Amino acid sequence: MARPKEFDRNTALEAAKATFWRKGYNATTTEDLRQAMGIGRQSFYDSFVGKRETFLEVLRRYNDDGVAQCVARAKSARSPLAGLERILFGLVDEQPQRRALGCMGVSAICELGTDDPDVAAIGAQSGKRLEELLVGLVREAKSLGQVRASVDERAGALQINATMLGMKVLAKSGASAATLREVAIATLDGLAAHPIERPRRGRTS
Repeated sequence: MARPKEFDRNTALEAAKATFWRKGYNATTTEDLRQAMGIGRQSFYDSFVGKRETFLEVLRRYNDDGVAQCVARAKSARSPLAGLERILFGLVDEQPQRRALGCMGVSAICELGTDDPDVAAIGAQSGKRLEELLVGLVREAKSLGQVRASVDERAGALQINATMLGMKVLAKSGASAATLREVAIATLDGLAAHPIERPRRGRTS
């Protein structure tokens, strides 16, 4: 009878994600992963195959979680425009330590996307889901008169997405929450039928 694995797979994958997110793919070694995950060498290879396979799994999980978080923020908002605000301001209001890591998905594309079709495919899949969400929000906001009638729905969604990506890069380069908030508001002001109210609450660190 085979011995049961002495670790929780989800916990191990979260540890692997944190390591890849902090160090990047190329700078992370199998030993880095094994130590972070707290498992033996044979258990690592039996359960996760190798470094590349582990990276693809955690990258997919990271991207899926990011899209799900955007969906949750949109659903919890009082209106479609407020949903777009929550998505952008949610990036601003992350804990400073997390915000400073930037985006693992963006980093993966920058590091590997042009050479690795699997990484590119994972990014494209999550990007398509996010674009569909944003197009729907812009379309609904436009129908309610919250977004200017002249705004092309897909172009508006792409603008929001580009702002999200830019904010994540700025955050990794050390931009403050206040700076990121101004970037978000400038983008929303460019789409909204009426000026966006500056939030009274939120972290500024």
